[in-house]
Amino acid sequence: MVLSELLDRLFPLGHRIDQRDDVLTGTASTALGEVTVIGTANRLEVGVDHALALAATVIASTKAHPQRPIVMLVDTAGQRLSRRDELLGINGYFAHLAKALDLARRRGAALVSLVYGESVSGGFLSFGLMADAVYALPEAQVRVMDLRAMARVTKQPLEKLQALSQSSPVFAPGVENYVAMGAVRAIWRGDLAQALIDALEAPREGDTRRALGAQRGGRTLAADVSAMVAAGDA
Repeated sequence: MVLSELLDRLFPLGHRIDQRDDVLTGTASTALGEVTVIGTANRLEVGVDHALALAATVIASTKAHPQRPIVMLVDTAGQRLSRRDELLGINGYFAHLAKALDLARRRGAALVSLVYGESVSGGFLSFGLMADAVYALPEAQVRVMDLRAMARVTKQPLEKLQALSQSSPVFAPGVENYVAMGAVRAIWRGDLAQALIDALEAPREGDTRRALGAQRGGRTLAADVSAMVAAGDA
């Protein structure tokens, strides 16, 4: 779905969103009131300047309207791997963005993400995945790490990981697999404006991803193992 159509369908009451260097910042009107909007477009590889721009919008929203919801629209091919970004310490800029979102949450803002394009690696982890709940369009592509990169990191043969991806959502890309794992709460179809209202009105019950993954059969051990670790039994 092209961005202009998405914005009109999500915010039929109006939106004032600036797109600069494929970073989205602004506000929109919903049936529940105004929301702050941040996001990325055109498969943006998120670098230090983009992270600063996103964080600045979050901080300004939190300062002026502490309980105003923040809607994150995600289309990113991951973090920018340029020499400049690495030398400047891109991980620190991503941490700054994540902390800004955490502050907004603790001040009372609901955080909702919608993956409408791609969501890959650090470009997704640093802002989209920080939401109270992540949703996606049917055509979205969600993958935290490419299987080839996973093979290099884990020192496992690529063929082995490809075989595992056929039976385990943990190793497989694709939005349906992330729904099964609980990382994506639901796929939005039909009335996107109403879907957003429902998401903003949903109770905020903490991190439910492990429980959803167990219920849906995508991550059968994560909830039990984390509970054992928290209780000191592992």
